[in-house]
Amino acid sequence: MATQRLSRDEIEQLDSIWKAPGFVPTLIAVGAAFGAWSLLLPVLPVAVLEAGGSATLAGASTGIFMAATVITQVCTPWMLRTVGYNPVMVVSALLLGIPALGHMINMDASTVLLFSALRGVGFGAITVAESALMAELVPARFLGKATGMLGVFVGVAQMLFLPVGLAMAEPFGYNSVYILAAVIALVAGLMCLRIPHIKADRAEKHDSTSLQTPMWKLVIVPALALTTLSMSFGAITAFLPASIKEQDPATGAVLGGLILSIAGAAAMIVRYFVGIIADKRGEPGIAMIPAQFSALAGILLIVSVMVFDWSVWWMVLAAVLFGGGFGAVQNEALLSMFYRLPRTKVSEASAVWNIFFDGGTGTGSMVFGMIVASTGYPGAFTTAAFIIAFGILLTAIDRTLGKYRVVENNNIATRLKEVRRKK
Repeated sequence: MATQRLSRDEIEQLDSIWKAPGFVPTLIAVGAAFGAWSLLLPVLPVAVLEAGGSATLAGASTGIFMAATVITQVCTPWMLRTVGYNPVMVVSALLLGIPALGHMINMDASTVLLFSALRGVGFGAITVAESALMAELVPARFLGKATGMLGVFVGVAQMLFLPVGLAMAEPFGYNSVYILAAVIALVAGLMCLRIPHIKADRAEKHDSTSLQTPMWKLVIVPALALTTLSMSFGAITAFLPASIKEQDPATGAVLGGLILSIAGAAAMIVRYFVGIIADKRGEPGIAMIPAQFSALAGILLIVSVMVFDWSVWWMVLAAVLFGGGFGAVQNEALLSMFYRLPRTKVSEASAVWNIFFDGGTGTGSMVFGMIVASTGYPGAFTTAAFIIAFGILLTAIDRTLGKYRVVENNNIATRLKEVRRKK
């Protein structure tokens, strides 16, 4: 049932990402898998509380999900080399939704944590596999557009399904949400069967493409640039709606959710167009620093609204500035890692990107939560601004040093040069 795979040379001859075998099924599968995840994300903690569980258990359901996610992300490159993308994608897609049926048994602590952990395993594997798979399926010169389109499908799935779960739970009960999540995950799993049978490349011991520079030196700055913004994103998702409601009780409840949607939409749209720009230039990175400054401006505007008691509607502009900057940095960071590393390391690059993204988001929620408790919302977002400024400094330094931190063989950079020579 899997789509027939093409050789690397045949893939490079394609004139469109849409002609790449397995590309469309991957997008649909990833969109459905994230739909199942988004459906359950806000529902499970509420379901735990309504079933008589403690706030600690409600929080732990998300905590163990993220812990299982990060642990799985570390192991996924090995799985992609050992069993291949197709089996990993199928199993991980199913794990994102099918275990939700287990919550229909009961809401005891052991049941909640077990099935949350299983879903975390699925999320960790699919987030790494999806990004690395883009580098395997599409021509190198269209990789920016492909990763941007992947972001569009993920973003649309989140925007569509995040509000659906809670809306269904009230009239139809929580079991209806669990069943829908399982059905959506089944669709994702079936679409994954259409992905070509590909295994991640193994680096030979004496291969000239092996890294002479330690991998961490090649990816650390893009990874830190990403995590400085994902930490701030964690603060925004956790505390911005509450701060808006506190500042303007009349409109804050509605506006808080709207702000998060606007930030997500801006990230999705800008990420796609930044990918196109990277493809046209043949090199990522040009939008990284402007995007970081945009995100910084968004955070500073949030602080200004809080400190100077401006209208909360200024938060809409802040969401656009931060969300757009965050989306651009997401794509630029991933493409920079692909660009700098050999093809044998694309799965590791994807793992690093996802670990720093998810780890930064979780760390941001916890760290800024402690800052909110001691200094209030303005102090937390001011700290976020300083963290982003530090990321800008690192990226500026890397613009000079990083250009020399690219392996010389068999990576995206050298492959693009080969394609241009053949033309």
